[in-house]
Amino acid sequence: MLKGRLGLETARVPHADRHGLLWLGRGRLFVEAGTLRLATVGFAEIDAGEYDIAFQGLSTVILTPGTSVTHDALRLLARHGTGLLAVGEGGVRFYAGMPFGPDDSRLARRQVELWADKKTRIDVAKKMYEMRMGQTLPQGDLNALRGIEGARAKAMYRNLAQQYGIAWLGRRYDRADPLAADLPNQAINHAATAIQGAAMVATASVGAVPQLGFIHEESGVAFCLDVADLFRDEVTLPVAFKAVKQVEASNHRLPVERCVRKLAGKTLRKKRVIPQMIDRIKELLADADDGGGDP
Repeated sequence: MLKGRLGLETARVPHADRHGLLWLGRGRLFVEAGTLRLATVGFAEIDAGEYDIAFQGLSTVILTPGTSVTHDALRLLARHGTGLLAVGEGGVRFYAGMPFGPDDSRLARRQVELWADKKTRIDVAKKMYEMRMGQTLPQGDLNALRGIEGARAKAMYRNLAQQYGIAWLGRRYDRADPLAADLPNQAINHAATAIQGAAMVATASVGAVPQLGFIHEESGVAFCLDVADLFRDEVTLPVAFKAVKQVEASNHRLPVERCVRKLAGKTLRKKRVIPQMIDRIKELLADADDGGGDP
């Protein structure tokens, strides 16, 4: 056992040598004879039973609905620097998290450095747009980049509406009365919220600073919104339009919010979106730091 900075005994495996995320659900996380255990009725591909959890080799444990955790389990995870996040089904909501991430602050410090300089902030924003569009963009300020993305988004809406046979009257959203929007716009709003939840999980897992966004600015989770938008075309919008199709097929008996949330959760798991988000965060900041943002 090694003496910690405050004289506490710890035995930590460096996060660089750990596995990533472990998803647990529908059970109870507790400690027995010094071992972290899960008693579950079964979820996803895990059968009902009791399991030992080798948490020292994990970066983050993620608890999905139907799971409780004891104080002893929290204490054991905290002692070994293993994160614990409580999320919605599939990661569509971020409810709470123990304040642990990587065991160093390099990524967070790099994010702050890039955000604080006007040129590198634009470079990172440009890189984000290029990740989304799959093409190299001309130099320009944020307003120019937003204009390019906006025109492309309008075309994406029309194409997806045509693909799923959905009537599309344009993107409209009244924050004061969100339920006044038509069904496709409501679905897009719900899908964006679900993917934002996944981005909050990814941001917490890597120890990035959620408030420091490169495209979004005012929100307290601005960077999470940036990350969520990286998956707008390939996840958020297809989920929304597919959900609208399901609601219409049910003669509107299915609630749109529930339909979107369940479909989003399945898509996040199937496509392993949160691990992809983690990889893109690391790639984005490393690329910007190493090469000034230009490909």
